[in-house]
Amino acid sequence: MIKQMQKKIIILALFAGEIMMESGAEIYRVEDTITRICRACNIPYVEVFVTPTGIFLSLDKGDDSEMFTFIKRIKGTGIDLGKISEINQFSRDFVNTDLSIEEGMERIKQIAQSKPYNMWIKSLGAALACAFFCLLFNGSIQGFACAFVIGAVSYLLSIGFEQLETNYFIKGFCCTAFAAFLALICTAMGLGNSSGPITIGALMLFVPGVAITNAIRDFLVGDMLSGVARTAEAFFIAISLATGAGVVLRLWVLFGGKII
Repeated sequence: MIKQMQKKIIILALFAGEIMMESGAEIYRVEDTITRICRACNIPYVEVFVTPTGIFLSLDKGDDSEMFTFIKRIKGTGIDLGKISEINQFSRDFVNTDLSIEEGMERIKQIAQSKPYNMWIKSLGAALACAFFCLLFNGSIQGFACAFVIGAVSYLLSIGFEQLETNYFIKGFCCTAFAAFLALICTAMGLGNSSGPITIGALMLFVPGVAITNAIRDFLVGDMLSGVARTAEAFFIAISLATGAGVVLRLWVLFGGKII
């Protein structure tokens, strides 16, 4: 049987892989990290199969002992490049130094609990992104100010949906619908020359750029299942964004409003 210490290494490796997947890491990177950690425990035969929703890990010592298979369910994904970088560095330190299992687990827990930016700083970043995208799409200075406020409010709304564990389709639909409605209100009140650049600026905040990039990367390295899954995810997110804004614009016209 696998020794107790090796079981701890397996738990450590799966925990590291889980953090990377939930932070938006590529499939090959997660598989490589898990493999390195397990082989550092003198487990010669390691097979890892990772999908966007689960990690499958099989281990074999190479003797007459039986093979062990472990499964870790992945629930929800986000974007945190800082955590991915920290896990990468941890895997290198674990393999190349005398870092103990207990110290490694404590370090992994610290990475999992780390929050480099608070909610208000993230909201400020979202507001600036929306505002400058508005300018990029020929928005005015008044539109810049409107997009700044709408971006911050829309991002805070998305955080609320995340805390309620709402699926990405409903979250994208509601956030973009709310942003489009605010853009129309601002334009109707004369605070902006056109609602189009303001709405587009808010939409760009929720565009699944990382999912699309990772899907292409997975296709290029032969991870077809993950590539198809992430492509489908990006496709449905894009549909939710377009539907949310489109429904609001249509209702605005039906109730007598004008789109400028």
